[in-house]
Amino acid sequence: MGDVIPDMRGAVSSAIALAHAGELDNAAIARGLKRHDTELLDYLIETYQHRLMRYLMFLTSRREVAEDLFQEVWIRVLKRGSQYDGRARFDTWIFTIARNLVIDLSRKRVMASLDEMREGGDDERPFEIVEDSPSPLDQFEFRENAAELQKVMLTLEPSYREVLSLRFHEEMALEEISQVTRAPLSTVKSRLYRGLAALKPELTRLRALRISEADR
Repeated sequence: MGDVIPDMRGAVSSAIALAHAGELDNAAIARGLKRHDTELLDYLIETYQHRLMRYLMFLTSRREVAEDLFQEVWIRVLKRGSQYDGRARFDTWIFTIARNLVIDLSRKRVMASLDEMREGGDDERPFEIVEDSPSPLDQFEFRENAAELQKVMLTLEPSYREVLSLRFHEEMALEEISQVTRAPLSTVKSRLYRGLAALKPELTRLRALRISEADR
């Protein structure tokens, strides 16, 4: 913890203690990042590493690329931590950083239609949405079958699998997904429902399999 000046050691220790108790809030994270608190950064990496890698994998479909971007995300957090003010959730902020890095990379390398993740593209087509959120059955089945569905999700359009991952894996509200993706709420809803529609055959197959196993 060499970057933390001596008279702040007590405050930092308290922050980490609260973190391990699950009580570290966004404001405390913001204060720690402004101090370049390396112990706090280690804690954040440990806490968010699996979620962040999963998100990057869904965006890029390539582990080596996701691993490189994962490292770059935390370099950005270290360098630009003072820009985080604690008003938004910390995970929303780092997922936004990750997404921007993927888009920057897509400008340099040919990747699978990542430009469609910007406003426009498929979302210009009319799409009627009856409900504001997936049905309870959709949510339950997605979470229950998450492991089986991951391989199927990787075959979907990047914009669809991104929203599905943020909604069901990260349990973000639609408004938060809109912030991360910088897309209108209506666009987020469109992508979510198109993605769910693409997964419906697999959800139906898994549901039938569960019923069959239960009847044995």
